[in-house]
Amino acid sequence: MAVTLDGKLVVAVSSRALFDFEEENHLFESSDDRAYMQLQLQRLEQAARPGVAFPLVKKLLAFNQQDQHRVEVVILSRNDPVSGLRVFRSATSAGLELQRGVFTRGAPPYRYLNALHANLFLSVNEDDVRSALNAGFPAARVYPQSIKAAEQYPHEIRIAFDGDAVLFSDEAERVFQRDGLPEFQRHEHDHKGRPLPPGPFQPLLKALHELQQTSADAPMRIRTALVTARSAPAHERAIRTLMDWHIVVDEAMFLGGLDKAAFLREFAPDFFFDDQTRHCDSAASVVPTGHVSAGIANGG
Repeated sequence: MAVTLDGKLVVAVSSRALFDFEEENHLFESSDDRAYMQLQLQRLEQAARPGVAFPLVKKLLAFNQQDQHRVEVVILSRNDPVSGLRVFRSATSAGLELQRGVFTRGAPPYRYLNALHANLFLSVNEDDVRSALNAGFPAARVYPQSIKAAEQYPHEIRIAFDGDAVLFSDEAERVFQRDGLPEFQRHEHDHKGRPLPPGPFQPLLKALHELQQTSADAPMRIRTALVTARSAPAHERAIRTLMDWHIVVDEAMFLGGLDKAAFLREFAPDFFFDDQTRHCDSAASVVPTGHVSAGIANGG
């Protein structure tokens, strides 16, 4: 029987998102890829420190039991194949069972997301993230300096999503940007019965929901939150949209423009996804954060 990833949650992650290669990357940026490759080869036996996405990946892999392989994590990296040796050795040293990786030595790796049927792509490279989003894949630029918070809930995967331009399309955000808050509130109240179109991360939320439904025997659970600047009465359309999708989130925070960081600190997600850099900059000081460079706020 042919090997396939069908029916699995597939997460593609760059080597810099999974491991802390910031020191090595400084050499790459100040020199060339040959010096970078040489340094990685010299450090082949030295396991890299965990990166921002490491706790999330470790928890996701806990869904894989001896008789049931539900999650596939694939390294998708601009690194060269030689540097890839260190990535896999670091994964083995850390107890991560990773089997697959694609290393492109500087070429854009996002084009392999289609072959992988990826549900999520995490990378530090802005161009790769934009290309992935444009190709229709949930993708986010990881903030390498993000604070890791996974230790608080070792048996739960916690993921927080912004609403407009992340879970939902930026249809309503465009009204806000063009006409201001009062017109936005009026527009959303008048259209509360019409579901918002899906945003770039709706497929990931749906995949996580399905994973939860089919993994009652797994030692890990999933808890999701909607963390949005919306407030009443614009909250109703967001909730009704999720209901129309037959997707349940565990928590919803309608903050009406309050800074999200304090609330995210309390929820302690393994990752938070937002389309606006000002929210990401604030969130990264308390939790792992990914910027979704989609929608009108990002020139879309």
